[in-house]
Amino acid sequence: MTDQRKQQRTLVLGGTGKTGRRIVAQLRDQGVPVRVGSRTARQPFDWTDPATWAPTLRDVDAVYLSYHPDLSAPGALKTVSAFTDLAVAAGVSRLVLLSGRGEEIARSAEEHVQAAGVEWTVLRSSWFNQNFSEDYLLEPVRGGEVVLPVGPVPEPFVDADDIAEVAVAALTDDKHAGQLYELTGPRLLTFGEAIAEISTATGRTINFVRVSPEEYADGLAAAGVPAGTIELLTYLFTTLLDGRNARLSDGVARALGRPPRDFADYATSTAATGVWGGA
Repeated sequence: MTDQRKQQRTLVLGGTGKTGRRIVAQLRDQGVPVRVGSRTARQPFDWTDPATWAPTLRDVDAVYLSYHPDLSAPGALKTVSAFTDLAVAAGVSRLVLLSGRGEEIARSAEEHVQAAGVEWTVLRSSWFNQNFSEDYLLEPVRGGEVVLPVGPVPEPFVDADDIAEVAVAALTDDKHAGQLYELTGPRLLTFGEAIAEISTATGRTINFVRVSPEEYADGLAAAGVPAGTIELLTYLFTTLLDGRNARLSDGVARALGRPPRDFADYATSTAATGVWGGA
């Protein structure tokens, strides 16, 4: 990290989310001034309220750009493009974009960031390990049954800690400017295999049940999940899990000089926290 970078403020959008809060913690440990971009921050940031953008960007040099709920969501490209243009006009000189692996709409957002006229790094990620422990799959795992519209398609699950470490490197070290890193774990696993590894780590029986996309959507609707969220989840579990991402990449190793964290290590350490119940 250069001394200049260490003195300049970094904005972490989604700063209370899975990757964002890890990035905030690492930057603060390194003495980097950080501004957390979230609705609950002292200076609130809301993707749906452009009036909150300029105040959040004041005196910021670098931005971790993570869009919620997903770059494939309706209107995401327009929103991210508008924010990127405003950030550059406000004096931001480095953008690190969290993108989706295999998502065509996400590619358009990447291209806009790359053409913005400032230093950029793109991080394309696969499914997070932490979706099983910090998101919508936590309660099904706790309940002993995970129901999804997913077949035996392998996925290179990636750890959020690895994503955060690569993001921090890209935000603070000039050598990552202009790089596109595809971030995956070291193994391909089906969702059934991932659940089985969690079951072994917890010492509990956790079943994986495959249903049709229609059955899955109906189940979410019956549970009161909003229609927009149902549409997004169905897209993520069907369109993106057609085998397009069933390959490993070396992004973590290229960025950090070490192999990515294995899913089994994640399952073992997470089980030890007791978040899933069991041993």
